[in-house]
Amino acid sequence: MFVMELTYTAPVDRVDTLLPAHVAWLDALYAQGVFIASGRKNPRDGGIILAVADDRARIEEIAAGDPFVSGGVCTYRITEFAATKTAPALSAYREQPAA
Repeated sequence: MFVMELTYTAPVDRVDTLLPAHVAWLDALYAQGVFIASGRKNPRDGGIILAVADDRARIEEIAAGDPFVSGGVCTYRITEFAATKTAPALSAYREQPAA
């Protein structure tokens, strides 16, 4: 599992011009089962996405495709972690700890 942390690098009014394209990008990745949660940070200086993929390279490729990235209004910090404990609703994403 991956935490994708967006940090805005441009004023929010510029971010907002790209918001419809960003939401369409999010929707497509939710439909593919890659994204499982997302939202704005508070204060609004970026956002967080929880994602699942086979490897970090795939997540980096996905992040590069965000209209916010191609529009030059955000950067990503990607953190990989093993979700060894989850809420029951997220049990399908639970991983076994490494031996």
